[in-house]
Amino acid sequence: MKAMVPLLQIGLLLFFAILMFAIIGLDFYMGRFHQTCFWVGTDEPAADFPCGLEAPARICGNGTVCREYWLGPNFGITNFDNILFAILTVFQCITMEGWVDILYNANDATGNTWNWLYFIPLIIIGSFFMLNLV
Repeated sequence: MKAMVPLLQIGLLLFFAILMFAIIGLDFYMGRFHQTCFWVGTDEPAADFPCGLEAPARICGNGTVCREYWLGPNFGITNFDNILFAILTVFQCITMEGWVDILYNANDATGNTWNWLYFIPLIIIGSFFMLNLV
């Protein structure tokens, strides 16, 4: 029973770190994962990855246009649109299951210039440090 109190404190510290990265992710990526390339004149998506309207984001090819109204990666579960999905996405990243796909989707949606400033500290602090405390 004595071990439960320190374990609870470590769990709260882990939740605080996840919440902190989720709030930062909300600021950076809210609504960014719902645009994809659609075929011109149809409502059929041409690809299963996000796109952006200007460089350095992924630009759609000929015959396609970047539009919203796509569920997003993993049927709309992997996103930063609200705090609950952001917490789930950050938890997925710190468990290191599919975090590279989330990084690539962020690179496609916003360009790859500064995304590493969010994801590399997330992996180092969250996965290599925080999860090893539990």
